[in-house]
Amino acid sequence: MLAFFRIIIMALFIVFSCVLGLLLCLVKPFHSNNVHIISGWFGSMARMLGVNLVITRHPDLLNSGPAVYVANHQNNYDIFTLPAAVPKSCVSLGKKSLKWIPFFGQLYWLSGNILIDRSNRSKAAGTISKSADKIKQQRLSVWMFPEGTRSYGRGLLPFKTGAFHTALNAEVPIVPVCMSTTDKTIKLNRWDNGTIYIDMLAPVHLDKTIGAREHATRIHSIMAARITELDAQVREK
Repeated sequence: MLAFFRIIIMALFIVFSCVLGLLLCLVKPFHSNNVHIISGWFGSMARMLGVNLVITRHPDLLNSGPAVYVANHQNNYDIFTLPAAVPKSCVSLGKKSLKWIPFFGQLYWLSGNILIDRSNRSKAAGTISKSADKIKQQRLSVWMFPEGTRSYGRGLLPFKTGAFHTALNAEVPIVPVCMSTTDKTIKLNRWDNGTIYIDMLAPVHLDKTIGAREHATRIHSIMAARITELDAQVREK
């Protein structure tokens, strides 16, 4: 019964947020803070899942400027957890097919996010260049999921290089965003689903003499180690 009520409330919230978000975006389409504002709404729903969300940010992130944020992507519940960490003046990179989802797709586009056609390598490369230009010209940050898909309990999947090419082209740092494992920890019929930790690590400045693949491998190792530490914190509670 609890799961039923949660599903109804979350569905109503998504519809209401999309309508309200569309109104906001019609007033100020593609504004640099649209994504931050709307993400805050979605992140506040973590409580509805029975989750205590703990977000920590490295001191170096204060006034650090534009960056490429890379986060681990686990399951559908991410929509109510990770958005709470999205900073101001930040947009995300999402697949082009999202725009066909009623309300949400139009909101995703109008709020200023960048759509990428993953089925076309040349267009995807062009989108990476477009992302780098946005970072430089508008001083925006970009939020990306370098795994390219949800992991669904398989651990941190290998990284694709798009985020690292973007950071190198835009000459901005990578900010690793690590979330503790949520696979099989959230049960809609349970009141208390414990604590989820999100840790935003120090910006990592990339050496342009080193290739994107090598950077991706190094950041993957850093994030995997930190996620293991966060999981240990969860078990200790």
